Amino acid sequence: MINALRGMKDTLSPQSEIYQYIIATCTRIAQNYGFSFMETPILEETALFKRSVGESSDIVGKEMYQFIDKGENDVCLRPEGTAGIVRAFIQQKFDKAGGNRRFFYHGPMFRYERPQKGRLRQFHQFGAESFGEGDVREDATIILMLKAMFEALGIGFTLEINSLGCPACMPQYRTTLVKFLETREGLCEDCERRKLTNPIRVLDCKNEHCKTLLADAPLITEHLCITCKDDFTTLKRILDQFGVSYLVNPKLVRGLDYYSKTAFEFVSSEIGAQSAIAGGGRYDRLVEFLDGKSTPAVGFAMGIERLMELVKMPEIEREGYYIGALCDEALDVVFELVDRKRKTEKVLTDYDAKSLKNHLKIADKNFVKFCVCIGEDELSKQSVWIKDLVSKEEKIINIAHF
Repeated sequence: MINALRGMKDTLSPQSEIYQYIIATCTRIAQNYGFSFMETPILEETALFKRSVGESSDIVGKEMYQFIDKGENDVCLRPEGTAGIVRAFIQQKFDKAGGNRRFFYHGPMFRYERPQKGRLRQFHQFGAESFGEGDVREDATIILMLKAMFEALGIGFTLEINSLGCPACMPQYRTTLVKFLETREGLCEDCERRKLTNPIRVLDCKNEHCKTLLADAPLITEHLCITCKDDFTTLKRILDQFGVSYLVNPKLVRGLDYYSKTAFEFVSSEIGAQSAIAGGGRYDRLVEFLDGKSTPAVGFAMGIERLMELVKMPEIEREGYYIGALCDEALDVVFELVDRKRKTEKVLTDYDAKSLKNHLKIADKNFVKFCVCIGEDELSKQSVWIKDLVSKEEKIINIAHF
């Protein structure tokens, strides 16, 4: 027997209904905020992620599903969604057209990492990206949109925020941090590598020994330029104004190299240890890094599988029809009736003649609202028998009026 690959799984009912509910809820809210849907290819050139996500990231260094295709192209399955959206944004020349563009996306991503609860090798994300607006109020809008999504899904969260600085203040902080790191011995292999490529990523290390060594590391929030400091103050003021609780975490750096200024994570404690369920921030330089015209941008992504463990589904209401035959002679009439009714309603059926009791069981199991049956009496009178499974009312009506 052939099984699904490790870290990849099928999504069946009732999980599939939860998945669809999350996507539908987030889509509705994203559209309310002026975002339109964009679909990008699952397969992209590897260079796209090396240049955007960054060589120092674990994604590029360890986790990409990368291979050479039959045309000798170096390609990989997308490990995240932002880079593909930015590539499409540049390819469509939106960067040169100017103005604001806002997109949301959802679909599968791929990372070759150790499978664990809520973390798969093929997983799904919902995300949104906003281009062309450099005002920190757009950062606040993205956070408020995420808050609205989690509240609609009934998911509790803690919001952590930070500022990662900009080209005016980051270089000085980087120099200060590197000097500090050179005095620390015993850092893990990943931190030693990051120290040379992207030192700020060291602050994101999950190794307990490294956390101890870095406890008194200099923080970016202590080295922000006036512009970054003012923007961060404005962001906090807006969150306070809208009653959004948050924690300033000066060691929050996110896992990707392209972030600058605002960084944030929504964290849940309901799936074991505290774990991020969504995160994002500003990446004003990424469009330029990928050879586009310099364009401010901010966005987020959330992991759908993690949300599926937390979402509180609304009570399901009965809907649609189940239509069944009580005798073999009624099967053709039932089949024709089902096809006609499906043009306007959700309709289930069974191709075997059964007793009324068995049809009612099937209808109840499938949570339909109406059970409709046709037998010998109904055929002779050109009628159908209908039972409302909510009110329990029964009636017989002319088949032409059904």
